[in-house]
Amino acid sequence: MLLMVLIATFASSTFSAQEIPLPEHPRPDFERPDWINLNGSWEFTFDSLDMGITDEWYGAGADFPGRITVPFPWGSELSGQSDLADIAWYRRDINIPRSWQTKSTFLTVGASDWETTVWLDGQLVGKHQGGYVPFSFELTDLITHGQNHRLVVRVDDARRDFTLYGKQGYGNARGIWQTPYLEARGYVYLDALHFLPDIDKKEVVVKGYLAEPAGEDHELTISINSGVDIIEARAEFKAGSNYTRIAVPIPGARLWTLEDPHLYWVQAQLGSDHLTSYFGMRKISTMRMPNSEHMYVSLNNEPVYLQLALDQSYHPEGYYTFPSDKFLQEEIARSINIGLNGIRTHIKVEVPRKLYWADKLGLLVMEDLPNSWGLPNRKMQEESEYTMREMIKRDFNHPSIFSWCIFNETWGLKSDWRIDQRRTSDYLPETQDWVASMYYLAKSLDQTRLVEDNSICCGYGHTETDLNTWHSYLPGWAWPELLQTIVDSTFPGSTYDFENGFEQGHQPNFNSECGNVWGYEGSTGDVDWSWDYHRMLNTFRMFPKVAGWLYTEHHDVINEWNGYWRFDRSKKYTGFEELYPGMRLNDLHSLIYLSTGNEICKTVQGGAEVTVPIFLSAMTGADLGSELTIKYELEHTNYIGETEKNISSSKIISYIPWMQSELDPLKIKMPNQSGLSILRLQVEDSGGEVLHRNFMHFEVSGQGLDDVIAVSKSPSQYTKSEWSNKSWQVRDGRKVNGAGSGSFTYSFALPPEARRAKSGYFIVEASAKELFVKDQEDFDRDQDYMRGDRVSPSSNPNSYPMTDEIEHSSRISVHVNGIKLHTTDLADDPADHRGVLSWHHQLTDRKLREAGSYGYLIRVPLSQRILRAAARSGELNIELVAEGNGGLAIYGREFGQFPFDPSVVLKMN
Repeated sequence: MLLMVLIATFASSTFSAQEIPLPEHPRPDFERPDWINLNGSWEFTFDSLDMGITDEWYGAGADFPGRITVPFPWGSELSGQSDLADIAWYRRDINIPRSWQTKSTFLTVGASDWETTVWLDGQLVGKHQGGYVPFSFELTDLITHGQNHRLVVRVDDARRDFTLYGKQGYGNARGIWQTPYLEARGYVYLDALHFLPDIDKKEVVVKGYLAEPAGEDHELTISINSGVDIIEARAEFKAGSNYTRIAVPIPGARLWTLEDPHLYWVQAQLGSDHLTSYFGMRKISTMRMPNSEHMYVSLNNEPVYLQLALDQSYHPEGYYTFPSDKFLQEEIARSINIGLNGIRTHIKVEVPRKLYWADKLGLLVMEDLPNSWGLPNRKMQEESEYTMREMIKRDFNHPSIFSWCIFNETWGLKSDWRIDQRRTSDYLPETQDWVASMYYLAKSLDQTRLVEDNSICCGYGHTETDLNTWHSYLPGWAWPELLQTIVDSTFPGSTYDFENGFEQGHQPNFNSECGNVWGYEGSTGDVDWSWDYHRMLNTFRMFPKVAGWLYTEHHDVINEWNGYWRFDRSKKYTGFEELYPGMRLNDLHSLIYLSTGNEICKTVQGGAEVTVPIFLSAMTGADLGSELTIKYELEHTNYIGETEKNISSSKIISYIPWMQSELDPLKIKMPNQSGLSILRLQVEDSGGEVLHRNFMHFEVSGQGLDDVIAVSKSPSQYTKSEWSNKSWQVRDGRKVNGAGSGSFTYSFALPPEARRAKSGYFIVEASAKELFVKDQEDFDRDQDYMRGDRVSPSSNPNSYPMTDEIEHSSRISVHVNGIKLHTTDLADDPADHRGVLSWHHQLTDRKLREAGSYGYLIRVPLSQRILRAAARSGELNIELVAEGNGGLAIYGREFGQFPFDPSVVLKMN
């Protein structure tokens, strides 16, 4: 399902005194009708000396001089408060309506990090420890309905090694960071209501829980809106019990699928306690891909090829907290709109309304338990167990969640110990056993989903798990060897990627983190991710034993710039549409995929017949007929900048659902002339609908054209270079850069025949040249990119920022023998998939040198007068001048997007 949702980049958000942020109920799956949202402006003060309790700031006389916007964590821009201390106090008045007099009143806080203490009118109400899950305190005996009461909250967020911290280095979730609200409940009320759908039996099992055992029998009424009628059911809480269960038939069940994410809305009543909830009729399991032994995650008894993004779920202005419900909706829509079928909310218990939008729009979710960064001692284990229990309890009804991920990369699981007088850190067997027990605990709490013990990398392995996952970050060229190793090493009974004493069963093999960001020395910094991504996915689709992948990541964060979107969710540009009109990123996520192998650019001889391997991967059971058509065309741009279509053909192939097949290769005759060719391919069904597009390039080393003289200079063969800032060469002179204002001058020695030329022109590929941080002389290179140093995206030595919505332009003039003949504005200093040759000529040493960078074609006609004069003198001087401070980059035939050096082209006929 392609969800067409218009998504605008958000601007900074402010909230007036009459408005409150995030006014919606924070939990659509557990919503009572009588509630009051407490978001908005609160009185606020820091307590850096921890004096507040001693000085009784919870009482009437304390001074709270500041204000904070709840529910944004202090330190975030949207909160209105800087991060000045570990402890802070909040205060506001509340007034409980008289209409609530027949019910009990509770304060619920969606999440507050870490120790939260609440007073009402100076009386202690309660204390909670934890940073990610909701908690409630009853206020009934402390209130007078219709009167104001003073609510005071103290939050202590001092770092404790055993607490779960996750990726808060991107921005601390300090204090209240999810909606607090007041709620009217019945005196006997539901503490949880869980739905266990069974599509095979066509029923849903409803489990109800009370906070404490019932004093007498109570009837629970369930009303399920099927969309056609109302299904009524009743269950009973027996005296002395806090639990009830009933199976409710769902005739003609409408399943929750990614294409039709149907939700069944429920009204539940327990005496005077009313709430609204929902569930989806869906089944999560594992099964074999048809016609194979490959295990896959399945949805409703159909295999799903997982194509997910790692979602850090951060916002630059709100950190863990997003500015609006609309933003949450758009965040889910972003993933769907590029063809992904899921996300992994990374090291964060996700906010419920984001999960609601995943439920409503149709996107699978892996939900992570946050990690600690300390030792796996008793306190850390208790914190992890408590948070996991509460996470599963809160999020049980979200049909989008298909897996719980308990730990990540063994973070927080290594113990310090001494061996031979040397201090070391290791993942000890007793910790591994505890991790296995956490897997079994999660399975005991939820039998409807998969559980992953530890999303692994870095030499550590699994214990007990439903998913055989692994992480790897590699350059695009390195994927075939790794995937072959994975395929050869994984089978029932294998201990590959498992700890001692544990072994693989029949789990799906699934990559749970991949990409290029940490695949290069010191990480990539900000680069074009699309090239390595293209090579990676071309390779993954040739190894169907691997049941999917999870790309890092959905959006940039402060130390990783490999997101599909910038941190502010503005766009990046891959260049696919320009290289292949009609192609989008979605084509690399197609269920029908035609791979030409890992190499997406090859150097070949002109006139040669080239064999192109093709592999068809069909990750669908859809009936597309018995045949598909592969159409392909070859377009060639030669060494003097002329483009023509050389080949256009098609072939029909047999098709069955779920086929994974290496087809007969294509035989493509290359053009004779030197240049760059692009082979475009598309797969169509019998009705002509395009199911998939893909492409690859060929750098052709061939002949010249008859009756054409091209006099060329490599970019580094300038006769003069003058720049206000600096100039430098890239990849042995394949590209030259000038920063600031200045010029490059080239002298072309023309042969005597030039006087007989019928026409001529000068061509060059050029772009603006921004002076990136890494290229500045005084740049401090001693920075830690892994730990999240707040640095410029262009500070990493490998970086060359990917094309996005922000342009760096430069006005360029071309002077021929001292006469200005041409002026143009070079729009940007771009880097994306269009920089084919800049990628193709990178070295395989895990370092990047302006990869993906490219320029624009400048073509300047040369008059007969100029050509005759140059022929007489034997020389033509061409100066390219950056008239402002936008700089200038010159590309040669082995860098950029065009296959030529700066050249004077003479056409003799």
